[in-house]
Amino acid sequence: MISKKQPVQPDSVGSEQLLDSRVSALPSVKQNWRSLLVSLALSFAVAGIGGSLTVLDAWYFALKQPAWKPPDPAFGLIWSVIFTLVAICAWLGWHACPGRRQRITWLCLLALNAFFNVFWSQLYFKSHRPDWSMIELLFIWQSIVFLMVFIHPYRRLSAWLLSPYLLWVTIAGVLNHTTIALNGPFGS
Repeated sequence: MISKKQPVQPDSVGSEQLLDSRVSALPSVKQNWRSLLVSLALSFAVAGIGGSLTVLDAWYFALKQPAWKPPDPAFGLIWSVIFTLVAICAWLGWHACPGRRQRITWLCLLALNAFFNVFWSQLYFKSHRPDWSMIELLFIWQSIVFLMVFIHPYRRLSAWLLSPYLLWVTIAGVLNHTTIALNGPFGS
């Protein structure tokens, strides 16, 4: 596909800006506030479900943890930032998808990622199986990569907004693996 560069009005300095006709303009918050609100509500609903499964009980506090593990209160702050970025990413991606099929695919990929995210909390905190959650974490990681690859052609910013999520899940994976090494085996 050949991209046409279209000149627009000169900016205040007088230089000419170019628009790539393949990339749509960012959605207006004023015009699309409802979809942004839905995106934020759904993202934080997933966070709430995962948070309700995150029980810091005697089992958790008995685990040997590496010295570099962030303090427990930091996890809530980190996840709040990540879920906010995911909501914005989802909203931008929704408005960038060129058709119904792409929007459905986008929603399915987001739902799959949400499921894996919540299921990890179930395995780790409720089932007390860091070993199983380590395997499941690979599915979370892959689902983030799939989201990034899918949305990149339509809205690069959406793909980049998922980078902190991918980084944090990678760090969480190292922490999860270290917890297994320090405490395993589990389920006996």
